[in-house]
Amino acid sequence: MMSSNLNDRINLVGGLYAITPDEPDTAELLRKVRLALQGGARVLQYRNKTADEALRLEQAWALRELTHEFSVPLIINDDAPLAQQTAADGVHLGGEDGSVAAARALLGSGKLIGVSCYNRLPLAHEAVRQGADYVAFGSFFPSAVKPDTVAATPDLLRQARREIAVPLVAIGGITLHNGTQLLEAGADALAVISAVFDASDIRGAARQFSNLNYSQQLLAGKNT
Repeated sequence: MMSSNLNDRINLVGGLYAITPDEPDTAELLRKVRLALQGGARVLQYRNKTADEALRLEQAWALRELTHEFSVPLIINDDAPLAQQTAADGVHLGGEDGSVAAARALLGSGKLIGVSCYNRLPLAHEAVRQGADYVAFGSFFPSAVKPDTVAATPDLLRQARREIAVPLVAIGGITLHNGTQLLEAGADALAVISAVFDASDIRGAARQFSNLNYSQQLLAGKNT
């Protein structure tokens, strides 16, 4: 069980934040996720917009066991009750998924709560005020998963980095070629679906993303 200490919780959010693809075959989903975790993914978010309730429950439980094996936090997308039911490490809330306060009341003080803030810094400030452990901005680049999403810019990350103390997650069309600029702008974690799980070598892709973050940490250390 995660610590209820805020610093302990937010220190978990960084590096490659892998988000699962819509995979109906649970065994295949576990195969792909294991490869991503072997490659160094530090957070896993379970997201499946096409599954029914029974499949979501089955997959969430299976991922709970797998992420325990790797000591990686499991975040459930958009569904605080499912996070509670499967003893996940937290929930990620979109704009229509309820309040941070309601999720906190359901999940307790020891769980991670993240909030999508799109390209709106005031939403991030409000989420932090309500007790969010991290905030996510995006989409930074065209995304095959969410083609109609709003656009965010690296400048938004820079401003958020100056004003917000919790971890910043960048999402939306992120690849190995464009991710570095988001880390340089202040992102703590890169949330990725396609560039990892659609890769011919999932483990290798995850490792390359993890190395991006490590290189950025080294560069930041030299510049302080």
